[in-house]
Amino acid sequence: MDAAALWQRYQNWLYYNEELGFYLDISRMSFDDAFVDRMRPKFEKAFQNMAALEAGAISNPDENRMVGHYWLRNPDLSPTPELRNDITETINRIERFASQVQSGEIHPPGEAKFTDVLSIGIGGSALGPQFVAQALAPDFPPLALHFIDNSDPDGIDRVLTQLKDRLSTTLVIVISKSGGTPETRNGMLEVKHLFQQQRLDFAKHAVATTGVGSKLEKLAKNDQWVATFPMYDWIGGRTSELSAVGLLPAALQAIDIRAMLAGAEVMDAATRIPDINRNPAAMLALAWYFAGNGAGEKDMVILPYKDRLLLFSRYLQQLVMESLGKERDLDGNLVYQGIAVYGNKGSTDQHAYVQQLREGVSNFFATFIEVLQDRQGDSAEIDPSVTSGDYLLGFLQGTRRALYENQRDSITITIPQVNSHMVGALIALYERAVGLYASLVNINAYHQPGVEAGKKAAASVLNLQIKLVEALRQAKEPLSLNTLAEKVGMPDEIETMYSIVRHLHANQRSVVIQGNPGKPGSLMVSAL
Repeated sequence: MDAAALWQRYQNWLYYNEELGFYLDISRMSFDDAFVDRMRPKFEKAFQNMAALEAGAISNPDENRMVGHYWLRNPDLSPTPELRNDITETINRIERFASQVQSGEIHPPGEAKFTDVLSIGIGGSALGPQFVAQALAPDFPPLALHFIDNSDPDGIDRVLTQLKDRLSTTLVIVISKSGGTPETRNGMLEVKHLFQQQRLDFAKHAVATTGVGSKLEKLAKNDQWVATFPMYDWIGGRTSELSAVGLLPAALQAIDIRAMLAGAEVMDAATRIPDINRNPAAMLALAWYFAGNGAGEKDMVILPYKDRLLLFSRYLQQLVMESLGKERDLDGNLVYQGIAVYGNKGSTDQHAYVQQLREGVSNFFATFIEVLQDRQGDSAEIDPSVTSGDYLLGFLQGTRRALYENQRDSITITIPQVNSHMVGALIALYERAVGLYASLVNINAYHQPGVEAGKKAAASVLNLQIKLVEALRQAKEPLSLNTLAEKVGMPDEIETMYSIVRHLHANQRSVVIQGNPGKPGSLMVSAL
């Protein structure tokens, strides 16, 4: 395509939202007009599906739940007055609570103020707050934010070591809708143990963000925790950042949560327009469908050219992959849908994997994110009339051009600056794009049976460990793995048992291994 034709295509497929100062360019995706025309009937259905979802249709039939994250930034859209009032009051409570903590009106026993916040959660309960903290937190927030987002003992120790001398002034937020999420429960119990060691009352430092009537809510109320905030059953973890899950830690850091909600509301309005060419989320979904042939055949590479947006790709990994990675479609057909997401920041990507993107296997499409404002204040000139920000723009445009010259597709998003308003808008943009794309490929974006299957499998391993240790304690002599498997009645689980005994032996717990660990069949195992 010659320069004049490419310039015209750029103008044809450049979206601009004046209220947000937001641009979206999909001109470097190589679809043609015939493809767009073929997709229009699918989009008509997708727009109808999204309207029904927002109106309160049961969109998660596995759990008989509505999907209402859009109501969080516009409570007037919620289907009942009770929901509307609950959403509004929760936001008000979050702001009041954050103000009272920051002022010292709410404070730990014997201390003037809380100094730190420790957030315990996993998945959407951690990825959203981490992304927002990296993007928006002031350099010196009123409370420093820390995360326990895994069941890794060493990782937990590293976080708690940083807080050990300030544990008495640390506010702990425990985030779990059911209250039974194993990783979150484990983190809470580890933290509670450290509080007990330091003779501190954990309840006087603890806040729960959880479902109404959950195990965690009951525990928090029974032990008189500092506060509780709701996790609604119509909000999935990956769309929970603009609920109490993300708004509470953001408010405690003095991030403008009203601006986040307002930005999301503006983007929601823009992405409701039932016209592909005037709807940025529809444009994204169109580009994704084209790139992967409607079957996720290419990966989504997220390249934000701004340090503050470093964690955006991690946040999008869950939002996109958990929503779209489905074995069956809505008709029960095996489809194995999904789009893999990975990313780095520009121009670090230039020195990491752009070489492969330009010249290696063409199994991806890129999304560049450009931020117009370089910094607050003036920039020094690195070269005559050239600043560091000019270099960054040059790297972005150069990489975009280099990919296009080698027939590699890309999308470019441009925002004026990284602020609360724009972060809310980006979250809303991708939430809607995921919903529209899911309709295009006829899958349910709002359930996650594979995640639940993994949880059940993990529980079965722990159950096997209990049986294994008990069998060894009852044995009068060391047992081979084959004999041990027979004793616990699980002869097909020898490999899993080998992993269990190896782990317990390495941590000097419960079992002793005799023999060569590299030859599992020859091992003899006994109780410690």
